[in-house]
Amino acid sequence: MKKYFLICVTAFLTTFALAGTVTVTSPLNNTTSPSPVKYVAKATTSCAKGISSIGIYTAPSKLAYVVSGSSLNTSLSLSAGTYNTVVQEWDNCGGYAKTPITVTVSGTASGTVPASSHVFVVVEENHSYSSVIGNSSMPYLNSLASKYGLATQYYANTHPSIGNYLMMTSGQIITNNDSFCSTLTQDNVVRHLMTAGKTWKAYAESLPSVGYTGCSGYPYARKHNPLSYFSDVVNSSSEKLNLVPFSHFPSDLKNGTLPNFSFIVPNLLDDAHDGTLSQADTWLKNNIGPLLASSLFQSGGTGILIIVFDEGTDSTEGGGHVATVVIGPKVKPGYKSTTNYQHQSTLRTLMKALGVTTFPGSAATAKDMGEMF
Repeated sequence: MKKYFLICVTAFLTTFALAGTVTVTSPLNNTTSPSPVKYVAKATTSCAKGISSIGIYTAPSKLAYVVSGSSLNTSLSLSAGTYNTVVQEWDNCGGYAKTPITVTVSGTASGTVPASSHVFVVVEENHSYSSVIGNSSMPYLNSLASKYGLATQYYANTHPSIGNYLMMTSGQIITNNDSFCSTLTQDNVVRHLMTAGKTWKAYAESLPSVGYTGCSGYPYARKHNPLSYFSDVVNSSSEKLNLVPFSHFPSDLKNGTLPNFSFIVPNLLDDAHDGTLSQADTWLKNNIGPLLASSLFQSGGTGILIIVFDEGTDSTEGGGHVATVVIGPKVKPGYKSTTNYQHQSTLRTLMKALGVTTFPGSAATAKDMGEMF
């Protein structure tokens, strides 16, 4: 009787788990495709509560893409080779269904970082990729991730914050002391921008005053404003004036006086460090939305913006899996990259877009994100 009961329970659970279907119309099973590979799929379920999400595994336990709802339409960047991928749906009753798709990729993704007059980076705080992408608390950022380019395998370099910010601007971690408050002499992005004749500013929300290089002023945090540490800035009466409160950004945008390179840091309440993801998303919509709609960003297709989280909640690759969205008129619509990137790639990509040909630290040898374009 016990054996019969266990067999019945096992049969029930198996049926329950597969109480749905996933229909994949692209790519077809056992076909060859160039990269990026276009995935189009729809799912159904017998669960009365409907489908929660649908995603793509490119290898066992490697969920390369997931989206809320019952359908997906995206492109994945995959290196040459054969992949036993799986498209899977999860319903709101705890069940799932999946369809295996074997695809042979005939070549690697290609692309070139386009020339740009204005590049921007916005840094958010302390959340993993899985807690951001697909999270209903961040509808604006997720809408940008769906419309533009999403790096699905992007990893921070270290813990805690300061080392990641320094990697984004110097190509080196330099220090992991979040309380660090001295001057750094290491090579950095400002030095290369100045040599190349490019302009820059750090727009830091709640910065106490223009040119401020102190370490107080909550909700401002100097550890999130890395350009304020470098001797090229601290010891120069003119360059120091490029450290400005974010309140200068709207007027610079309106007046057409934005620099070539903008490093943007919300304060601790608006970057998801002390505030919520919803609050951070609202800040992005209200403050970055006008930039994306501007003629300066859109005209001629020259604007490039990268929104990146500084570190995740684990230590994979040093600093954890984080969400990174690449935005611009020349970005491939709905593009999803599965290439491994870290913060030095963000630095190299933005500098390369400006036509700078020398790079600090590990940015000199890092992969750029040209495949996004």
